[in-house]
Amino acid sequence: MNAAVLLIGSALILVAGYVLYGGWLSKQWGIDPSRKTPAHELQDGMDYVPAKTPVLMGHHFSSIAGAGPINGPIQAAVFGWVPVLLWVLIGGIFFGGVHDFGALFASLRHKGQSIGEIIDDAMGRKAKKLFLTFGYLTLLLVVAAFSSIVASTFGTTTAAGAAVEGATLAANESTAMISILFIALAMAFGYFVYRKNAPVGVASVAGVVGIIAIVAIGLNFHPIALSYNTWMWVLAAYILVASVTPVWILLQPRDYLSSFLLYFMIAAGVIAVIGAVVTGHGSFQVPAMGDASLKGTGVFTTGTAFPALFVTIACGAISGFHSLVSSGTTAKQLDNEKHAQPVAFGSMLIECAVAVISLCAIGFVWAAASDGTYASPTQVFAGGLSAMIATFAPGMQNIMYQMLILAVSVFCLTSLDTATRLARYMFQEFFLDQGETAKDATGYKKVLANPYVATTITVVLGVSLGMTGYTKIWPLFGAANQLLAAVGLLAVCTWLGSVGKNNKMFFVPMVFMLAVTICSLCQTIKAKMTAYFSGAADGWALVQSVIAVFLVALSVVLAVIAAKTLIEQHKNKANNETESEKAA
Repeated sequence: MNAAVLLIGSALILVAGYVLYGGWLSKQWGIDPSRKTPAHELQDGMDYVPAKTPVLMGHHFSSIAGAGPINGPIQAAVFGWVPVLLWVLIGGIFFGGVHDFGALFASLRHKGQSIGEIIDDAMGRKAKKLFLTFGYLTLLLVVAAFSSIVASTFGTTTAAGAAVEGATLAANESTAMISILFIALAMAFGYFVYRKNAPVGVASVAGVVGIIAIVAIGLNFHPIALSYNTWMWVLAAYILVASVTPVWILLQPRDYLSSFLLYFMIAAGVIAVIGAVVTGHGSFQVPAMGDASLKGTGVFTTGTAFPALFVTIACGAISGFHSLVSSGTTAKQLDNEKHAQPVAFGSMLIECAVAVISLCAIGFVWAAASDGTYASPTQVFAGGLSAMIATFAPGMQNIMYQMLILAVSVFCLTSLDTATRLARYMFQEFFLDQGETAKDATGYKKVLANPYVATTITVVLGVSLGMTGYTKIWPLFGAANQLLAAVGLLAVCTWLGSVGKNNKMFFVPMVFMLAVTICSLCQTIKAKMTAYFSGAADGWALVQSVIAVFLVALSVVLAVIAAKTLIEQHKNKANNETESEKAA
């Protein structure tokens, strides 16, 4: 397989999917440019703030991306490039795109509130409580995992307490310094754009120049040297503040500027693949249908293609976390409904493009990835693309490798404080009645729905869990995240049915994702319980099993409620049609 053909062909399919299928969804659901969005209707200067479309696109894209579209395809490459590519393209257009776009649209029609409020409207308060519990647990796993990943990327020690030395130590300290300077740059950008009305174009150019400057400073001057545990406490303080500050101060500008790193990463990937092919070095070595002997070794995942492939590749095809971003921060900032398709559906398909680039990267360094040369999927991604670039610009290899590693680290930090803000929303909504706000609540509900109280509880629980190290959390997060996607599909499907809009495009994705994730969690429960009772694993395996059982039970109950709701909607529709025929 020629890597350039694979990349260009995939890009054309994704563009066609956006124009044809995305446009059809907009018409089916009735996107209304004249309708006032929650960002304008409920503008409060903190969470509800209309954002310029490029800025919001940057926030949404940066928040949903993280390391997911890079790690997943590389880990799943052991199943072969054909299954990986098919799932990325089919999953991205017909599963993930529908999921993200649908969640944003439904939230826009529910005052920018989360999927929980949508479930309350379509399936009742009991279902809402169950979903908010499920979603909050998943977000705690996100906060724990990403805080641990970021602390590991910044720290002078590992989560286990071992010292980091040599080139890795210097890289960690540089990444930490650049990330701190990046936050300061983002706050300056937000001040000039939102308080001094600086043109976005001019500010963007200045922002890009600023990014180049702070990267140069961070690579050559990095005096901050803190341990893993110390960075965990610093991150706890950071996300505590970041998730309650007005979005225009940090969240919007930081994510917008972060998106330039992501665009740079995509551009570098495209240039690397095409340049390597043009110079006769664009080999693509991943087997079409995989190599079973490599499962569970090096950077590769374990298990059979079903369900492992569909759980391993999440953000590059469909991810439950996306629905929380769409119906959490993004819906509160959308300036006009007509922007919902490019922001939600478009961002999902750009993520698919990143996943395809990741597949090309491992295709170029397949032998090195197979023999354990690379310690992580991120290193495979950066190593593969920088090695491609070296085929026609050898002097750029080390610089490109460092830049690509930095870009991935920035997205992990972005996802971390976005997840904290989303968890705060869900914690507050759990104690509020439909249509009620934190200001309306009384008694103990007023205390628990307070944004500062909700954030503090979330940060303490999430960071405490993250202190154990992300490797103990990540195995459970993958399936939980995909199960959240299935529940998100259920929620939007039942709501569309309740308002008389076409929801048939949700049937296959939601049934498939329920089957995949419940199967995966059941396998996890069996494996962890067996390992624990045989003495091969510690108590954490038992904790994972209990959480997995709880998630499966919650999802089954929600699925049953959703099925009853859809059946009742079908009966009501049939009865109404019969009555209309009789009246005629």
